[in-house]
Amino acid sequence: MIAGRLGVIVMSVLLGIYIAFTINYAITCIMAPQPLAQIIGWALLFLPLLAIWWLIYEFTFIARGQRLLRRLREEGGLPVDDLPRLPSGRVDRSAAQADFDRYRAEVEADDASWRAWVRLALAYDVAGDKPRARWAMRSAIRRASPRA
Repeated sequence: MIAGRLGVIVMSVLLGIYIAFTINYAITCIMAPQPLAQIIGWALLFLPLLAIWWLIYEFTFIARGQRLLRRLREEGGLPVDDLPRLPSGRVDRSAAQADFDRYRAEVEADDASWRAWVRLALAYDVAGDKPRARWAMRSAIRRASPRA
């Protein structure tokens, strides 16, 4: 967990440096007398704005997901991680599949429940399917109350 947060901080700092240098270079190009340089400068200005939007979007997703996880933990609704593990530390796929089937059925039974979607996201994560885990967590965030 600490390594993950450290990675996020390092990447955010590197992205901030990239944004600063790109904006500086874009302004230099925009101030140049050549029309082609000015066009390149305006185009370069778009990249940092896109990067800033992406960073805000991802941090907002992380914060909302963490709030939902915290609420579910406080309610006692988080699944217990007692799945058998391989010597490598990875979860046994057959056990993860059985857990996944249970959480998928829970979502199918109550599609409006953000709690069910969070548990499904965690099941996807344990199964190693990160894109679907993010998709399920986004579904949970959409279904949660506005304070999530």
